[in-house]
Amino acid sequence: MSSAAGRRRTSRRDVRCIGLAKRFDADEVLAGVDLDLGPGELVVVIGLNGAGKTTLQRSLAGVITPSSGRITWDGGVSIRDDLTLHRQMMFLPDAPLLIEQHTVLQHLAVVLRAYDRDAVGEDAVVEVLRELDLLDHHDRRLAGLSRGQRYKAALAALLLTGPELWLLDEPFASGMDPQGMQVLKRRARQAVGTGACIVYTTQIIEIAERFCDCLLVVDRGRIAHRLSAAELRAMSAEGPGSLGESLAVFRERR
Repeated sequence: MSSAAGRRRTSRRDVRCIGLAKRFDADEVLAGVDLDLGPGELVVVIGLNGAGKTTLQRSLAGVITPSSGRITWDGGVSIRDDLTLHRQMMFLPDAPLLIEQHTVLQHLAVVLRAYDRDAVGEDAVVEVLRELDLLDHHDRRLAGLSRGQRYKAALAALLLTGPELWLLDEPFASGMDPQGMQVLKRRARQAVGTGACIVYTTQIIEIAERFCDCLLVVDRGRIAHRLSAAELRAMSAEGPGSLGESLAVFRERR
């Protein structure tokens, strides 16, 4: 049996941010973001520290409430406490919040039940755990796992759940080993091929340039640039005209 992420989706989900703003006291972290996200997109968000990348993801996930503006799914306003809507997305920070005393299998069971995915079969669970090198650790408590293994446990739950919107904050700074990163990349591409939309953040320019269909540069709470994969390939590898040089310009402006 294949995992939930491998099933062909028949619905179409379009996510829009309209004038999205967020303040923390006097600090304006998001400043009127307009953004369209469609199914079948792999989007990377980069920017300097404090640019608003994580706040944008947390807003999309409903973890925080925007100060103004709105987020819509298929034209309907996103409601933070809409359980049905939340089952269509999953937010995975680089250090996921986990119940320390749960085993890996208990964690998967809790998440699958919360997402109403009880029909996911044993074969799918074994397949994902084997890919992530967690099969031999299935009965270990999360508290006893390394940082990278804990992230893999959270990632396994996401892969088995198969949400339509993946929101990944710094997945390549999560402590995963190269095997885990390759599994993430392969499974992400498969999910995008079946209609999922994946948005992730990273500070690693080399990954951002090679692993995306669209790259967003966030600066001072705004989308400063939106580049397609073709436009990225046309940019210089380094020096003037490169992505790294563009980020250096933002740094100098601060």
